[in-house]
Amino acid sequence: MSRGSALPSDPAGPPGPATGRVSPLSQYVLKLTSRCDLACDHCYVYQHPDQSWRRQPRLMAAATLRAAAGRIAEHAAAHRLDTVRVVLHGGEPLLAGAAGLAAAAGELRRQIDPVTRLDLRMQSNGVLLTPRVCDVLVAHDVKVGISLDGDVSANDRHRRHANGASSHAAVRRALALLRRPEYRAGYAGILCTVDLANDPVRVYRALLAEEPPQIDFLLPHANWDRPPARPAGIPTPYAEWLLAVHRRWLADGRPVPIRLLESLLSTAAGGASRTEAVGLGPADLVVIETDGTFEQVDSLKSAYHGAPATGLDVFRHRVDDAAAYPMIAIRQTGLTGLCATCRRCPVVAQCGGGLFAHRYRAGAGFDNPSVYCADLKELIRAMAGTPAHAPAHRQGADVLDRAVLDDLAGGRGTAESARQLASVHLGMVRALLVALSPQATDDPVAAAGWRLLVELDVTAPEAVRAVLEHPFVRRWAQRCRDGATGELPYLAGVAAAAAIRAGVPATLDVPARGGLLALPTLGAFDLSADLPTARLSSREGGFDLSVAGRRERVRLTDPPAAWQPARRVRAGGHELLLEDTDPYRDCYHLPVAPRLSTSGAARWTGQLDAALRRLRTEADGGYAPAVGALLRAVVPVRPDPDGRQRSAAAGAAFGAVAVAPAPDDAALAVLLVHEVQHLKLDAVLDVCDLFDRTDERRLTVPWRPDSRPVEGVLHGTYAHLAVADVWRSRPGPAAATTYRRYRDWTGAALDALLGLGALTTAGDRFVGRMRDTLDSWS
Repeated sequence: MSRGSALPSDPAGPPGPATGRVSPLSQYVLKLTSRCDLACDHCYVYQHPDQSWRRQPRLMAAATLRAAAGRIAEHAAAHRLDTVRVVLHGGEPLLAGAAGLAAAAGELRRQIDPVTRLDLRMQSNGVLLTPRVCDVLVAHDVKVGISLDGDVSANDRHRRHANGASSHAAVRRALALLRRPEYRAGYAGILCTVDLANDPVRVYRALLAEEPPQIDFLLPHANWDRPPARPAGIPTPYAEWLLAVHRRWLADGRPVPIRLLESLLSTAAGGASRTEAVGLGPADLVVIETDGTFEQVDSLKSAYHGAPATGLDVFRHRVDDAAAYPMIAIRQTGLTGLCATCRRCPVVAQCGGGLFAHRYRAGAGFDNPSVYCADLKELIRAMAGTPAHAPAHRQGADVLDRAVLDDLAGGRGTAESARQLASVHLGMVRALLVALSPQATDDPVAAAGWRLLVELDVTAPEAVRAVLEHPFVRRWAQRCRDGATGELPYLAGVAAAAAIRAGVPATLDVPARGGLLALPTLGAFDLSADLPTARLSSREGGFDLSVAGRRERVRLTDPPAAWQPARRVRAGGHELLLEDTDPYRDCYHLPVAPRLSTSGAARWTGQLDAALRRLRTEADGGYAPAVGALLRAVVPVRPDPDGRQRSAAAGAAFGAVAVAPAPDDAALAVLLVHEVQHLKLDAVLDVCDLFDRTDERRLTVPWRPDSRPVEGVLHGTYAHLAVADVWRSRPGPAAATTYRRYRDWTGAALDALLGLGALTTAGDRFVGRMRDTLDSWS
C-alpha cells in the first residue's frame, strides 16, 4: 500500500499535529476577506462541499494580521529562507478596501522585509480595482493576478454577480488599469478556468488581447466523487482543449508564458514546474484564514466538508507545526507521496500525480491518480518534442566584428562600438516592420500608415530614422510580432510622427489608447474622450486633428494645453528624451511615473546633466562615450517607498533606461552606467551567441540569494564590472570598500562562468576579456 493511503480520507477526522524535523514553508495564502462580490458557480470556496467560510469573520482583524505576519517572519528567520511569497486572497481581497490593503501590505512588509525578501501578490476578480487601490499596490510592490475566463460569453458562463449581471466589463476595466504605464509593473497575469463549452482559441485570443505578463489555465476542480463534465465519445476532452491552445500558442511564437504548458515542457526537459498542478516539486504552501486558522491548500474544499482543516492557528501554533501536519508534509515528499499507480507511470515526473485535490475518492482519500489522469497523459504525449524554451527570434549569424566584441568585452567600449550596436538595433526594427507588413495590410489604419512610412523612407529618410530609433518603437513592434496584433494600428502613429518631423503634408487616421493619441518622439494629445482613432493631418511645424466633430490645431512651438510634448532635454552635452508620455515605456519590472510637472522635469534635467558631466571625469571618462552614444531616453519611475535606489533596462527598448529619483548625481551616474551596460550586452546577444541557450544549469552569485541562469549571471557580471570600475576612481575609504565588494563579486562570477562549460567560443573570448580587465586593476 502506498504511503498516501495511510492518510485520513474522509470527514472522520484529520490527524493531529506531528513532531520532528519539518520542511520549511515558503508560500502563504492570506485570506483578508471571507466573502466575495461575485457568485461564480464554479467557485471551490462557496459552491463545493466545504462550507466553512460561513463561520469565518468577514475581514481579517488587525491583531490576526500581526500574528500571521509574525509567524511567517519567525519561520523564515528560523529556516533562513531566501524568499517568502504571500498571496492576499479571499473571498475577494478588494473588499478590504484601499486602506485595508495598505494596512495589510504595510504590516507584512514591516515584519517580513527585515528577515527575507517578500514576494507580495494578490489574486482578485478585479471588479473593485480603482486607481486609488492601484496606487496602494504599487506603493507596497504588490503584484496582482486577475481572474478572467475569456470574452464576454465565455466569462459570463460562470463569473457573474449574485443577481446574474455580467462581470466582464468591470474586469476588463481593471485590466485596462493594470496596463497603464504607472501600474503595469503590478500586473502579474490572468487566471482562466477551462470550460469545454468555450472555444479554446477564442478564449486564448481574448486573454492575449489583455496583454498579460502570464496566463494560467486551470482545470475545473473535480474529483472521483464529483467528476468533471465529459462529452460522450471524447476520452480526453480537456487535453484536446488545451492542445488547441498549445497549437495556436506555438504558431504565434509563444508570445506570453502559459504556466501549465511551460511547466510540462520544463519538466519534460528535467527542469522544475512552476505550478502545483503538475510536477514532483514540493507544494510548500499553507493557507491562513480570516480567523487566523492554518488550513491546507484551499482547493481541498472541493473534496469534502472540513478537508482543509488542521486544527492549528497563528495564535497558538508556529508555522513549523503547520509544516509538520501530515497532509501538508506528504505534499513535500515528491514521488513517495503518490499512489502506487502514479509511481509506476512513465510520465510521473511531468504529471506529478496532478493537483492534490483532484485525486480524492471517498474511502480511498487522496491515494489515487488525478481524475484528469487520461487528459494529462494525452497532453504530455502530444506536447512531446516541443522545445522547452521559446525561439529567440534572432537575426541570423553573428554580425559584429571581433574587434568590436573585444572592445565591448573590456567593459567600457568606444563610441564607435556603441554606434555599431545602435545600427544593429535600427536594422532589427526595420526587419520587424517588414515582417509585420503583410498583417498590416489587413488593417485599414495600419495599412495607410505602412504606405506612408514606405514613401517617407524614400523622400524623408532622416525623419523616418529618427522615429525608428526611438526605443519604444521596437518594443511596440516586438509586441505585435509576438501576438498583440490588435496594436498594429499604432503603425499609423509611427508614420504620422515621421511625417510631422519631416514637415510633409499627409492625412491619415491615428489610433488612440486610453484617451491619448501618442506620436513617438513627439508627445501625446489628450483627446478628452475614449475614442479609437482621430483624423490627423500633418503640416510644417505641427498637425491638425479632427476629433468628434471638432478641429484642433497643434503648433509644436506653441502647443495647446491638450498637447503633452515629449520632453527633449540637453544633459551632459547630449540631447535626450525625458520620456513620460510614450504608451510603450512600461516595459520594466518597475512602475513608471506619470507625466512630470514642469518643476519635476527641471529637477530631472539638472540631475541628469550633472550625472552625465560627472561620467566624463570618473574612470578616466571611459564610460562617457558609450553612454553618450547609446542613451536616447530616460524614463522616470516611481520612487521606492523605502528609499531604495531603483533602475532598469530592457532589451526590447534599446537606448532607454528607467530610473527612480536618485539621492544625488553621483548615485545617478552609477545607475546610468549600470543600466547602459545591460543595454550593450542585450544588443550583443541580439546577434551573437555567447552561451548555449539550451543549457538550463544555474549558478550561485554573491550578490543575490537565489541561483541565476547563465544569461542572468553574464548580465550581472558585465554590469558589476563597470560599477566596480566607476567606484575604483572615486576617492575615500567608503568608495574603496564599495569598489572591493563589486570587484570581488565580479571576479567570483567570472570564474564560475568560465568553469561551467556553457559558453560558446565567442562567449569564452568575451568573458575572458572581462577577466583580463578585472585582473589589470591589480
